[in-house]
Amino acid sequence: MNLSIIIPVFNEEQYIVKLFDDILKYFNQNYVEIIFVNDGSYDNSKKILEELKLNTNYNLNFKLINLDKNTGKGNAVRRGMSIANGEYLLLQDADLELDVKDSKEIYNIIKDDRDIKCIFGSRYLSGKLKKHNYFINQFIGKLNTLIFNIFFGQSLTDIHCGLKIIHRDVYEKINLTINDFGLEIDMASQIIKQNFFIYEVGVSYFSRSVKAGKKITWIDGVKSYYYLFKVRFLDNSISTVISIIISSVYMTHVGSYFGMGLGNTLFMVIFFLIGLVIGLHTKILSSLNIYLFIYLGSFIGKGQGKVLAVLIFFIVGMFISNKIKKITKNKNKLLSILI
Repeated sequence: MNLSIIIPVFNEEQYIVKLFDDILKYFNQNYVEIIFVNDGSYDNSKKILEELKLNTNYNLNFKLINLDKNTGKGNAVRRGMSIANGEYLLLQDADLELDVKDSKEIYNIIKDDRDIKCIFGSRYLSGKLKKHNYFINQFIGKLNTLIFNIFFGQSLTDIHCGLKIIHRDVYEKINLTINDFGLEIDMASQIIKQNFFIYEVGVSYFSRSVKAGKKITWIDGVKSYYYLFKVRFLDNSISTVISIIISSVYMTHVGSYFGMGLGNTLFMVIFFLIGLVIGLHTKILSSLNIYLFIYLGSFIGKGQGKVLAVLIFFIVGMFISNKIKKITKNKNKLLSILI
């Protein structure tokens, strides 16, 4: 089996037949398996899928998972992936907002180049046909992508596009945990943490309205910011989490030396965020070393002189910590965790 297509379905009775026809048009081969995951639909989706499966007029392998209750897109995709046998795993939404023709295109690209292990579709690349119904959805999607890029040092254009294909090597090294639409953020972050490069290909997009069945809401938009914070600052090793806590505390302390009143609070918030980022790139002893230098600098001078001293000692602490990190790198497992 070369390709597994995983399609989560929740109340998509008006689109399933057309989607299946498109799948047969581009993927009706015996080396392809299609895995529909009916995620607790209460319309006729389950009945339609069962009837399609009984149809013998296709060459691909048809699998169907029926979940008793709606558990979320992320869980439905995980269930589908758990029984997939293909060398490549392709995620396809059931709502026809994304064209199956583009799915065939990215499959052809990845199977013809063994160096590519992961391709994400992007609704904001290329000159392909687009139809966006909601400005706020598009704005939040681009904003979330920007935040993700800042957090992970990437240059992606569309973190939330539902069309993705990954090699089995990628699947076996990631562990998806988010049940709902946070799946897209969860998957991208884990792929990057495992040092796989994400390629992007422009795809067509035909946004549907809420009346036509669009399910993502403003609540999902709010939750996406929690997921961005979670995958970057919480889903790490214990030593990294401790380092993040330490660095955010001492950087907030650094910020307390700047401004007065509301300005002082603003500086503390900014330096707290800087501390979060520093914590990702330092370990426990390195963070403590930096804080020690900041503490020493706070005893020098008064007023603006003290501020300057704290900044200088902070920079010196960062420099020394990086030097020690390079010296101890790969020499001792325990030191590599702590420094």
